[in-house]
Amino acid sequence: MSDYQVFEAGDVLLQSDITLRDTELVYKTHGTLNAEGTNAIIYPTRYGGTHVDNEFLIGEGMALDPSKYFIICPNKFGNGTSSSPSNTPAPFDGPKFPRVTIYDNVMVQHRLVTEVLGVKRFVLAVGWSMGAQQVYQWACLFPDMVERLATLAGSARCAKHNFVFIEGVKAALTADAEFKNGWYERQPRIGLQSMGRVWAGWALCQEWYRKEMYRSLGYSSLDDFLTAYWDGIYLQRDPNDLLAMMDTWQQADISANDTFKGDFEKALGAITAKTYVMPGQTDLYFPPEDGEYEAEHIPNAEFRPIPSLWGHYAGGGKDPTGADQKFIDDSLTELLSA
Repeated sequence: MSDYQVFEAGDVLLQSDITLRDTELVYKTHGTLNAEGTNAIIYPTRYGGTHVDNEFLIGEGMALDPSKYFIICPNKFGNGTSSSPSNTPAPFDGPKFPRVTIYDNVMVQHRLVTEVLGVKRFVLAVGWSMGAQQVYQWACLFPDMVERLATLAGSARCAKHNFVFIEGVKAALTADAEFKNGWYERQPRIGLQSMGRVWAGWALCQEWYRKEMYRSLGYSSLDDFLTAYWDGIYLQRDPNDLLAMMDTWQQADISANDTFKGDFEKALGAITAKTYVMPGQTDLYFPPEDGEYEAEHIPNAEFRPIPSLWGHYAGGGKDPTGADQKFIDDSLTELLSA
C-alpha cells in the first residue's frame, strides 16, 4: 500500500509502563478539513484490517461522503502497518512487542488529529469490531470532541465469553511446533490454518451455515469456503501481529484507565454523543445483549441492531446483496442529520 501517511509519534509510554520507541501511526484521510476543524469523522480499523478495509462505507453520495467530511482512518497498533511486532526493530520485535491497549491507541490518535491534522471536533466517531472498541474509548475520554457515535458489531469492553473465544484462537495458533514461542523461522502453517477454522465457527452464525450462504460468495462447498477463504486469510498474516491484536482485544475496557478507574458504567455515562449502538443481530462475538446493556447506560443512545444472518460480518460490508451495508449507511445518514 502506498496511499497513506505516517505520524511519527516518537517515544510513547504505554499503559503497560513500557516505552514504545519510534512509534509510527499509519493513517489515511478522505476529503478536506474545513477552516473551523469541525467536519471530521474518525473511523479506526478492525481486527486484522487496514484503512483499505474501511472504504466500503466511504464514497460520494454515501453517509461518509468525502465531499462533505474529512474522514480519518487510523490503523491500530499491531495490524502490520502502524507499529507492530512484524515491523518493530529489536529488542521489541516479534513476541517481545509490548502490550498495547485500546486506550494507548486512542491517546496516540488524539495526538495525530489535534497536533498534526488540526481537528477540533468530530461530527461522528464510527467503527466496526475493534474499531468500535476504539470509538467507544474516544467518546468517553473526549466527550467534548465527539458529537455522534456509531458502534458497529463491537463493544465497550471484552466480555468474559468473548475473552474465552480468543483464548481458543490463540491456543490453536501457538500449539504448532513451528511457532517456537513466537520466534518462528517460517510460517506456522498448521497453527494458522487451525486458527482460521476456529474463527470460521464464530464469525458467522448457525443459520448462515445452515442455509449454505457461503455459496453467495462464490464458494462451491463448505470445504471450499474453509480452505479458500479462511486459509487464504490467515496463511498470509504474521502470527505475532495476530496475537498482539488479540491481546489488545482481550484487554479492551473503556474504564481501564486513570479517568474512570475501572468504573464501567461511569465510563459509559460519560458519553454525551448522540449514539447508535449497532450490534449484529446474530453476532457470536459481541451479542446484541451486550450492546443493549451498553446502550442503557449511555445517556443519549439508541439500540439499533443490524437485522442480518451474517453474524459478526454484518458490520463489515461482507453481504454480497448489500443489505447490511445499506442498513448501516441509512442509519449513519440519519445519525448525521440528527
